[in-house]
Parts: sequence; C-alpha cells; structure tokens
Amino acid sequence: MIEQRAVTTKPDTGRPLLSVRDLRVTFPSEAGRVDAVRGVSFDLHRGKTLGIVGESGSGKSVTSMAVMGLLPDYAAVTGEVVLGGENLLDLDDRQMSKVRGRRIGMIFQDPLSSLTPIFSIGSQIVEALQIHQRISSAAAWKRAVELLDLVGIPNPDRRAKGFPHEFSGGMRQRAVIAMAIANDPDLIIADEPTTALDVTVQAQILDVLKTAQRETGAAVIMITHDLGVVAGSADDVVVMYAGRAVERAGVDELFARPRMPYTIGLMGAIPRLDERAKGALTPVPGTPPLLVDLPDACPFAARCPAVEDACREAEPPLLQIAGDGTGGEHATACRRAAEIDGAAIGGEPIYPVPAPKENLAIAAPREDRPKVLELSGVTKTFPLTRGGLLRRQVGTVFAVNGIDLDIREGETLGLVGESGCGKTTTLLEIMGLKPPEEGSISVCGRDTADLGRKQDISEVRRSIQMVFQDPMGALDPRMTVFDILAEPLRAVGRRDRRSLETQVADLMELVGLDPEHRERFPAAFSGGQRQRIGIARALVTKPRLLVLDEPVSALDVSVQAGVINLLDDLKAELGLSYLFVAHDLSVVRHISDRVAVMYLGRIVESGAIDAVFDAPAHPYTKALLSAIPLPDPAAERTRERVLLKGDLPSPTDDRPGCRFVTRCPLHLTLPEPQKAQCRGTTPELTGRDDRDHLYACHFADTPTSVDN
Repeated sequence: MIEQRAVTTKPDTGRPLLSVRDLRVTFPSEAGRVDAVRGVSFDLHRGKTLGIVGESGSGKSVTSMAVMGLLPDYAAVTGEVVLGGENLLDLDDRQMSKVRGRRIGMIFQDPLSSLTPIFSIGSQIVEALQIHQRISSAAAWKRAVELLDLVGIPNPDRRAKGFPHEFSGGMRQRAVIAMAIANDPDLIIADEPTTALDVTVQAQILDVLKTAQRETGAAVIMITHDLGVVAGSADDVVVMYAGRAVERAGVDELFARPRMPYTIGLMGAIPRLDERAKGALTPVPGTPPLLVDLPDACPFAARCPAVEDACREAEPPLLQIAGDGTGGEHATACRRAAEIDGAAIGGEPIYPVPAPKENLAIAAPREDRPKVLELSGVTKTFPLTRGGLLRRQVGTVFAVNGIDLDIREGETLGLVGESGCGKTTTLLEIMGLKPPEEGSISVCGRDTADLGRKQDISEVRRSIQMVFQDPMGALDPRMTVFDILAEPLRAVGRRDRRSLETQVADLMELVGLDPEHRERFPAAFSGGQRQRIGIARALVTKPRLLVLDEPVSALDVSVQAGVINLLDDLKAELGLSYLFVAHDLSVVRHISDRVAVMYLGRIVESGAIDAVFDAPAHPYTKALLSAIPLPDPAAERTRERVLLKGDLPSPTDDRPGCRFVTRCPLHLTLPEPQKAQCRGTTPELTGRDDRDHLYACHFADTPTSVDN
C-alpha cells in the first residue's frame, strides 16, 4: 500500500488553471509550411483531467510541447497559453525554465530517454528539487526517498541509489512521475505515459498518476491513443484531427453520444474486452491529410462516409451543440452533427459493419481437425555467465520451461503474458525448425527432430511463415514491393516475369493493396499498408500456419481495425491457422479462438477464449484481464482492479513451487499451510469439469476478493 503525505489542497478560484486560446503551431519544410496545430482552444480547471486523443500526426504532442515551451526555435507559435493568469507564450526560454518542473510537470512516453543514465535516480530527483527550491541536500534526498515511496517503488531508500538501467520499464516510469511531482506542480502533462508498458504495469502507472494528482491537487493533461485509458481517467476529452480539435465534451457525454464521424470511427475500430461478438470491426478508411496547404474544407471529408458537397466548400468551425441536458459542454466541427444519433444518420449506420466471411475450416469439431502445430514439454535455457576474458557460467535462465501447446487447422491461438515471460523465445524455437533442448515441436505433422535434410526443412518452412511487429524493419527499403513479394517465388525456381507479375498482383489484391503500386518502395506506404505488404510476403508460399508477433501494436486504432479484419478474412478464405502474440487482450479476444497465458516460461492457463476470459481461474489471468481499460466510462468507474505488486522474479530460479507466489494477491489471503504448499509444490495444469480449460493453481477455486 502506498503511503501518502497530507494532501496540500490548492484553492480553486473557479477560473481555469490553464486556458489555451487559438493555439497555432507551424513548421517550415521543403514542401511548404506545415500547420501542425490549427487554432486549438480549451480550458482546464485545477484537479481535473483533460484527455487529448487522435491518430498519429493529429497534433496532440505538438500541442503539449507548445504549452511546455519545448518546441524548436524554427517553430512559429501564436495564440495564448495562460497558466494561472500568465501567458506562457510571452516568456523567453530562461523564464520558461523556471516554470517547467516547478509549475508544470512533464511525463514523457519513453522514461529511459527522460533519465540521465550516469546519475542515480535519487540524485536526479534531488537536482529537480534544488533547481526550484532552497533546500539542503539532506532534506532533498529525504524528499526524493519519500517521493519514490509515494509512487510505489519498494525499498525506496535503497533504490534511490540505483541507476536507470537497473530499473524495469514500469519502475523507470514511476521514477519519472516522482520527478514530475517533486515540486508540487499546478499542471502535469502526461504524453502517452503507458504506451510502451505491459498491461499490468500500465494499470499500476495509471493508479500512481491518480495518487500523484491527489497529492499535488494538480490538473492533468493525458495525451493518448487509447480510448480506454481516457474513459477511466479523464473528466473531459478533446478529439484532435489534422491539427485541430474536432470534438470536445465531458467524458460520459462523448462516449455516450459522439457527434463527429471521426470520433465514431475511432470508437468502432476498437475491439472490446467485454464483448464475445466476433463480428468485423469498423476501420476508418484512408489516411490523415498532409498538413501542408490544406484547402478550406473539412479535413476529414476524404475519409468520411457521411460527407456532403458542402463539407468540401468550407472547413466547419467547432460549435456548441445540445448535450445531455446536464449543462456540460459538447462542441463538434461537423455540419451534420445534429443529424447524428447513435452512430447513425436517419437510422443508417455511418460506418456499415463489413460482413465477416464464413470460416469453413472450423465447421468440423476441433478434435477432428488436424494439428498444424504441437509443442510438447518444450524447454529453452540460456547460460548466465560472468567474467571478462575468462567467462564462467554462474546460472541458467529458464526462458521456456516445459510448455505444451497445440493449434488445429483453421483456428487462432493467442499467446499472452508480460514482457520477459517467454513468448518471443517460444516463437524463435518454433521458427528455428530445430529439435528443442527438451520436448518436441511438430509443424504440420512433421517433427523438427526428423528434419535432417535441407530439402525437408525448406518444405516445412513453406508451411509456416511469420509476420513481424515492425513492418518497416521487416521489409528491405531498397527493394520495390514487386521484388519483395517475388523474392520467395524466385527462391523456389519461378523466373517467368509475366507469371511473377500475375502472382504479385493477386497477392496485393488479396491483402487490399493496389497492384499499380507494385514498383513503389516501402517508404512510400503508410504503416498499415506496410503491414499488409508483410502479410502478403508471408502468404507467398501458401502456408498453413502464420506466426504473428504483435502485428498491430505499432498501428493507430483506425488502421489496426483494417488489419484485424484482413487477418480474419484471410483465415476464413484460405483456411489459415494463426499463432497470435500480443499484449492487448482486447485484440486477442476479438481474433482468437483459444488462448494460452504465459508466466516466467510456463503456461499458467489455457482454453477456449470465451471460457478463459469470462471465467478466469488463475490469479495472474485475472490480473491481466482487470488491467485492460474499457472504452466505457461507466464500466471503468465500477471495475475492480487487481494491481500486482513488484516485478517478475528471477527466471534463473527453478526451485519447486509456484512462480507467481511473490506477486499473487490470492496467496496473501491463504492460511499458512496453504501458503507453504504454494511455495513448495509446483502446480500442474489441471481443470474443473471441462478438461479444455486448464490452469496451474492449487487454490484457484478458493473464493476471495480477487474474483471480480
């Protein structure tokens, strides 16, 4: 439990703490003037949280950097940014340096780049304190330890002497939050503070942010692409598109009655953790416009399903519309806002949901379908060594520790867990097509231990292909799309140019790309289009199984929906099977038929997706599911979070006992004899009446407060 100091409540005079009026930011470029922020206005009161959402390039971060005064000298900034009655745009950099850190605290997306690697965490917090306050070194160090304790870092007096590289990602972000609130700021700006973190750590960080806000009484600007995070933490929301606010309202009003087609599209593109439905998502077509020489028209017109001719004649202003009757503000920049009711106009949905394709491969019972992948008792270890010239082994890292998995024809298995649990190592063992240290791996009925000849490996390799997380890193930037897709065909002896052109065109059409663009290089495509190229490349050899490693995590939600729909359609049309690795359990529930939960190299729960998500048995699975935010403010306020304390234990420890015992909230409620069993006996994967839902917990059926 986090200990808190007495809250220093700052008086709310009724006037906004922060008032932004007609903020405009432009940058010079070779193509012309880039209008990155175009007339953004909002008010933020003390103790309130404003969520700013939108796709990449919408102007969210540039707006926050303009408020902080951190834009480069060549940026032209106009308008007003009034904090506590003072216009920050009138201050020079020397004056702003007294505001940053004192009156405004900043939490950046990447905590490692926010911390100096050669100084201890404690000394960096001390520096932040002494720059803005007359305080002795001893008092500053004491305050630094108090702040680390406040944000939930264990053993703060000892960890304050540690360096950034000695902290996990979540712990580094906690340290950045401690630094941001060190001087009791009036305003905290959090720019994607949880994007690079595991879901369990994300829940902890959001909880720490709420604690920090209560401690300082500060207002918070939360910049994120995750509508679930906004639903659970914001009081008001600004939706940005093409450098301007296109909708602004209270969080309940916005999620209940969105009036801008762009906002409606974003919400429809999000898979829901609490929904069983497997229907298609509603992607927002197209890409955002370039912010150079924008015409006087609605910037969303080219992508809007409800566009009219008048939308292209002049850009609509942000105007107040009728809200929910509670007096809250609801403004939108759409000519047809008054016609929109429940994501529809005149009873017709603005975004018609595409009809999903029928997957004939899963018509047969699961036990009658052949296995395309089977892992039995697979183990992978790495030596832990020390020394310089003469290195010696001092331990063993158990990256994968005796796991069993199988995937049947036409189904998707989601493999989930925190960073470091062994997901990627498992994929590498599968894709290596070599005998594992222990156990066996079988791909499409062929045991990898029997693949002695190069020809055998090549044949099996065609049956299993991989799609990577970063499409730009997986595609050769010096090759055209045609050469990227034709290369595997040439490798198996197909040289006829006309035949290659036909097959490449068919592949591009299959994944929703224009074959006329085959001579373009990867840099000429958007992120979603590059991922489609990566999927097309994987399909060249007509595989039966695709291994998908975080295939949509780097994409905006609007683009992500299109890729997810594509994967669903390809599975149905081609009879594919997927091994789908992701940290977003909402995506996993939408696309998967089955799920396996990994923790420290072991499977701790597995089964049919609805069985596991609707009635999780293992405390770790319950914690993972409770950590995923829902894009529903009312549901978020009533959910019970299971916050895990501490980091993963050492993967070098393979002694008997439950690996989760050091973080398990259920373990804390058990009597001592049962605790001893958890510590001394490794639980096996077992089930209740349904042997298809397995979990590795001695006391999973014990009712506790962990059950939601």
